[in-house]
Amino acid sequence: MIQTNIDGVLKTLAAAQVNIDGVIKTIQQIDANIDGAIKTLWQYIGSWSAGGSLNTARYELAGAGTQTAGLCMGGYDGDYSNATEEYNGTTWSVGGDLNTARSRLAGCGTQTAGLCMGGNTGSESNITEEYDGAAWSAGGNLNTSRWYLAGAGTQTAGLCMGGYAAGVSNVTEEYNGVAWSAGGNLATARQQLAGAGTQTAGLCMGGSTGAVSNVTEEYDGAAWAAGGNLNTANYRLAGAGTQTAGLCMGGNTGTYSNITEEYDGAIWVMGGDLNTARHGPAGAGTQTAGLCMGGYNGSHLTTTEEYDKVS
Repeated sequence: MIQTNIDGVLKTLAAAQVNIDGVIKTIQQIDANIDGAIKTLWQYIGSWSAGGSLNTARYELAGAGTQTAGLCMGGYDGDYSNATEEYNGTTWSVGGDLNTARSRLAGCGTQTAGLCMGGNTGSESNITEEYDGAAWSAGGNLNTSRWYLAGAGTQTAGLCMGGYAAGVSNVTEEYNGVAWSAGGNLATARQQLAGAGTQTAGLCMGGSTGAVSNVTEEYDGAAWAAGGNLNTANYRLAGAGTQTAGLCMGGNTGTYSNITEEYDGAIWVMGGDLNTARHGPAGAGTQTAGLCMGGYNGSHLTTTEEYDKVS
């Protein structure tokens, strides 16, 4: 009888061990699934990595082009800069100088068909210049001189919006490759904002109205409409991408910012942080292959970072 009871207890313990082993295996599988989910999630959150340094440290510059064929121009390096640099995905090389040195300008287009407009030459500027991959030439002047504006589009179908012209501006202008004409006004006047997209599908975000703004607006070629607000109100930031796949980075939220946000045409979500917090950088590229260069965080920066994510 005692042996029978002992055998029963041993069988019960063996069964319990089997159940415990099963529970452990289940926990291990859940843990593996969680690890896999986390890895999958991180694949869809972009990250910044170091790119080649600018030759000229500066901020309040403008950007254009792509991650592997980038362009930046102007800015402030202790004085108004006319420096242009071209990026090949690894290093920056010197391009043709702007005809008019300035900071706080806007840019758009490509490395071989760039456009820059407005800015600060000691006062608000209306100057536009066009780049052919080697040299800048004069384009049609803006109708409204201003600095701290944003740009989007191409050399033959450009867009600029906002800025400062004896006050915070809501002015939008459209470029046809020869001259600027009036577009629909921003709903919220602001300066130090960022832009992205095209002349008929534009995007602008953040900036300052006198207070730091989280406002996003979308342009259809005639009028601006409200988009989804930034998660973090931000100004002196940079932008890239399109109206339905936008990217913004850096800026100032009360301190130098490393924040990156991604836009899907309706809402902004947090992206991977810049490695170097800064305001006044320039942006270029796309949401999945972005570029951020220059800026200021107590000193003028040569820092370039590249953004990559699974599309």
